[in-house]
Amino acid sequence: MIYILTALKSEAQAVVDRYKLTRDKKNDELSLFISGVGAQNMFTKAKMVRELMSDDDIIVNIGICGASKEYKIGQLVDGFKENLTCVDCEVSQDEGYTLVDMESSGFLEATEGLQKRYIFKVVSDHFEPERVTKEGTKALIFNHIDEIMQRVKL
Repeated sequence: MIYILTALKSEAQAVVDRYKLTRDKKNDELSLFISGVGAQNMFTKAKMVRELMSDDDIIVNIGICGASKEYKIGQLVDGFKENLTCVDCEVSQDEGYTLVDMESSGFLEATEGLQKRYIFKVVSDHFEPERVTKEGTKALIFNHIDEIMQRVKL
């Protein structure tokens, strides 16, 4: 089973639409959970999901992130390979950040020790969160969901 965790309903909706998930947000291969915004919400949900997992299962945090202009809007980033910083409030590029989200630290803490854990983020803005829309968020995730799934199944 692949357990996918998102913070936002609009992030989750891309997965629901792509895999035609039922109302309970799962099928034979995937189970989808929405944590709510913030590291603590993600920690709580990821910890609960971890209790459902077997040794062969995979857990993935998928979402959007803010980034400096060296990243393109819509660019997929691997949270384990990039310098992703988890923040608890909106930040600006002037503060020296290059890539930020609000959930990754909670996910990492709750899934510590697991081998099959992944974080994938799609750049949604250049530190201008007011420009991010629900429809835009869904489209950004939808455009990368196949690539994400290929990477976690390797």
